Amino acid sequence: MTTRLRQKASDPSRPRPPAADLPVVLLVGIVAGLLLVQGVAAAPAAPIVVAASDSSAAADAHYVCDGLDDQVEIQAALDALPPGGTVVLSDGTFNCSGSLIPAAGATLLGQGPENTSLEFSRNSLLNVSEERVTLDGFHVRGSGYVNASTDTTLDLTRWHGVLTVYASHARVYNVTGTADASIQAVFLLLHNPNVYAPILEDVEFVDCRAADTGTYGFLHNAWGTKNTTIKNVRYENCSAINCGSDGAFNQWVTGFNFAELNDIEGLRVADCLAEGNLESGFHFEWDPEKRDCVFTDCVSRNNGRKPYPDDYLVGDPDFFGAGFYLPGGEVALVNCRAEGNGAFGFFVINPEGVLLYNCTESETGRNSTAGGSVKPISYCILQSLPVSKSPSIVMDHCRSLDSYGWGLFVCGTENALIRNFTMTDPAGINGVGAMLGCPSGELPVNSTIDAGISDSVIDLSASGDRPQTLVSIVNNRNVAYSGTIVSDAPRPVAVEWTLEGGADLTDLKVLPAGGAA
Repeated sequence: MTTRLRQKASDPSRPRPPAADLPVVLLVGIVAGLLLVQGVAAAPAAPIVVAASDSSAAADAHYVCDGLDDQVEIQAALDALPPGGTVVLSDGTFNCSGSLIPAAGATLLGQGPENTSLEFSRNSLLNVSEERVTLDGFHVRGSGYVNASTDTTLDLTRWHGVLTVYASHARVYNVTGTADASIQAVFLLLHNPNVYAPILEDVEFVDCRAADTGTYGFLHNAWGTKNTTIKNVRYENCSAINCGSDGAFNQWVTGFNFAELNDIEGLRVADCLAEGNLESGFHFEWDPEKRDCVFTDCVSRNNGRKPYPDDYLVGDPDFFGAGFYLPGGEVALVNCRAEGNGAFGFFVINPEGVLLYNCTESETGRNSTAGGSVKPISYCILQSLPVSKSPSIVMDHCRSLDSYGWGLFVCGTENALIRNFTMTDPAGINGVGAMLGCPSGELPVNSTIDAGISDSVIDLSASGDRPQTLVSIVNNRNVAYSGTIVSDAPRPVAVEWTLEGGADLTDLKVLPAGGAA
């Protein structure tokens, strides 16, 4: 470690320069000129510049690193900031064997993730434990984390993220990252009352990416018993790609996991991508409460890379394999797509006001490991517990295209409203293209559900000839069907085991392909 402290003239600046790929000195000059033109009376202090050992910006930096223990120079710069100040990292690689902890209101600014890299080793992290911290424009990588616990102490180092956010009002822009399987996540939002006791809220990720990891891409979690609801988190244009491809922290690695042990409220996820992850692309755990969670224009494809277990049952809580995994809560998906995921396109259980609007699934199960246990389902809606909302779920203008299993499976569900649903050419499971209700005998569901569908409305247009039965209606009570079935399958529609009120098929038309009713 070598520290070179240089004195520089004070140049006014602002936290985010207009172009991250410009040289550090030029960026500072441009921002200073803009402030002078605007007539700022009390300009903020000039940024403190830290140069990497392999950077050409050393001559103009306040601190110069030598490639060993570079966290010392970076932390010294952060500690020297006035309130609301900015540390600018040059291009190059910073090797950090200790953690970085920005002060409240500080900005840590790189030259873009393709130019500035922070390499963390020896259990080091980038910790946001103070409020109103901004991180912008660099790449993080973590590896080689070890459990330092003894017989009498528990070390939780591995149960963190390379970039861990504890405190509210954080902003993370244009940061990419990766990690091996020795740590829990690349990006972690963690409520830890020993670090930050208030509610963790108002955190924003924009243009962030976790890729080619051995662990979770983006993860939310909470320790303790108070203030465990994480609130008002926003993701925009973020991606989790191939998480769990480089080993796996555990067997349940997902791209995005928004509720592990924490409850979640006010979540907004827009224009985000989950692709090629070991388990689900976008995921919530079963027990946490989910309130006011909205996804728009998100894509989840080729997730669920883990092989099916030999004893797999639909809804097995230890096997996800979904594009969108939504167990309960108030969750809305608008204009979202699921493509080629292993087990489910959209998995919903115990819905409490779930909305799927204008969502599209295609080719669920196309990359699944072959075997008798494989049961891919495009849209899976299950209910095993009482729900209070009516309707419990609304699906409107959603589509299933070329499913490798059931295009739609609804079981144990009350007060469902399905409108304008389109299913095209499903391959089916056991000769059935869509299962609307719970089949008699042994249920293919890991639950104690006895009912099929009750007090619901289902409007659908279905076509395809691959299965023997395109639509199977089983164990229905007070369910009204409408729409059109077009198929040359031996049994386009089969109805059995209906209960009091049964299935009303008055407005459901059945047509042969290219023919008349």
